[in-house]
Amino acid sequence: MGRAENKVALVTGAAQGLGAAIARMLAGEGARVMLTDINADGAASMAASINERQANCAASMHQDVTDENRWIEVLAATVERFGALHILVNNAGIGSVGSIEDETLKKWRHVHAVDLDSVFLGCKYSIPHIAASGGGSIVNISSISGIIAAHNLAAYNSAKAAVRHLSKSVALHCARSGNNIRCNSVHPVFIDTPILDGMIGDSDRANVLQKLGRQVPLGRVGKPDDVAYAVLYLASDESRFVTGSEIRVDGGISAM
Repeated sequence: MGRAENKVALVTGAAQGLGAAIARMLAGEGARVMLTDINADGAASMAASINERQANCAASMHQDVTDENRWIEVLAATVERFGALHILVNNAGIGSVGSIEDETLKKWRHVHAVDLDSVFLGCKYSIPHIAASGGGSIVNISSISGIIAAHNLAAYNSAKAAVRHLSKSVALHCARSGNNIRCNSVHPVFIDTPILDGMIGDSDRANVLQKLGRQVPLGRVGKPDDVAYAVLYLASDESRFVTGSEIRVDGGISAM
């Protein structure tokens, strides 16, 4: 029996990076997984790759996570395809480098739409489906930037900090409702995924990763599976008494 056996999961932003790693790990532990992404071809390719290892356990859909109606459609399609929904991983997100003076209102709103509004929509519309399936787990991917601020991440800091507190509100609502749904957040530090490309720009990737790693007590940036293991724990029944909490996958940086 896998750690996610007989569970159905929806993972957003699953075409690459953290979302792909999370979807692969959940499927490898027995879950059936719907992968969604605004990059529909990438999500389909990743689902096909998963199905090569675990036949017929993955499917994909196009999803713009800022679109309220699409959330309703994707959740309904997931339940229709797999018969239930037990796990939602709100992973889709974008970054933005800019201080409070440099950031534009347009980009501020876009970052909050993708990184925060999508989590609100996912939680809001998934709760009835998860409750109808007997309960389960919502895992929201925040960031260590939602706990530790930086001078040049005004929009990203704000959105990710809000995801942390929203997760706690959702957890308390679900506990009060008695629907057997838990909600927690995960807070990674620098992870070697495409979202770092915006920070790296035209610089040498290896050198930038080494520089970022020197800021982390463990001396390196993380790997996608480092985050996926935390999600797996929160998605599984092993964490049945954990809600309204957070896991910092940060190599010790928040302990400094």
